[in-house]
Amino acid sequence: MSVVLILGSGPSVVTCANWPRAPFDRIVAINNAWRVRADWDDLIHPSDFPVERRPPALRDGQRIVTAGDYVPVQNDFGGFVYAGGTMAFTAGYWALGALQPSVMAFLGCDMVYPASGATHFYGTGTADPLRADVTLRSLPAKSARLQVMAARAGCACVNLSTEDSRLVFPRAAPGDLPVRPAAFDEDRVGTALAEEARLDYRVPSGKYWKEAHRFDAAAIDALDALWLGAV
Repeated sequence: MSVVLILGSGPSVVTCANWPRAPFDRIVAINNAWRVRADWDDLIHPSDFPVERRPPALRDGQRIVTAGDYVPVQNDFGGFVYAGGTMAFTAGYWALGALQPSVMAFLGCDMVYPASGATHFYGTGTADPLRADVTLRSLPAKSARLQVMAARAGCACVNLSTEDSRLVFPRAAPGDLPVRPAAFDEDRVGTALAEEARLDYRVPSGKYWKEAHRFDAAAIDALDALWLGAV
């Protein structure tokens, strides 16, 4: 069993600062989350992540995961248009393909942004899921898709946060791990995958925004409904 902890930048992420390393076999930090604890293994960020926000040095065994690493893996799972163009989902698909865990435990990836107060553990910031983007119309649906894809690979997705969340993953605490993948409706998954194949919205470069004219928002909404129905 291999348990991967995936850290986002939501306010709840700081709760893990003093957690024991066990039961986690690997820690994947997204963007600024490398600052939460020093024993992370993989830092995943987009190409435009500001240099001044990157770690000044790496410890032995630490590595940076960038677009050249995660775009091919995300393409293996259907691409950004279907999977969701935000780093929380990108990190999940990359970890699923590259690390092949039995559990992916998410913290600080709730993607709920209050109108006032802190939106990130470091204060306020620009939230990817709030931008105008056809891939992010239903964050719960995108999380449902990731949960199913992981379960089909024998991997459970859980949410370690106790806060309001857009993730549909079952809630868990570190002491509950490892856990088994959640059940899903294979027939409905088959229907959703067939619709993805029919739409053919894959963009091998990962730069889906350059082909946004090809994508029908209503068709993506209908596809999202299929994924939500599968869980």
